[in-house]
Amino acid sequence: MKPDGWRNLKEMAFFSSLGLSIALSIFIGLAIGVWLDRWVFGTTPWLTLLFLALGIAAGYRNIGMAIRRSRKL
Repeated sequence: MKPDGWRNLKEMAFFSSLGLSIALSIFIGLAIGVWLDRWVFGTTPWLTLLFLALGIAAGYRNIGMAIRRSRKL
């Protein structure tokens, strides 16, 4: 395979994993918030909403990092 072919393959692998990383960051934020609300502090739904927002922000951060990385290539 040509060097350009390997580069394109790496880019495709990175961008195809982007959706999974966004979904996982949102799910992990939500899970931490639910756990803290139910079993630690009992402040339902405030920590769930806070950590959900943090998970969504982390997902947007992943998108921004991907855009910056694609501009460098």
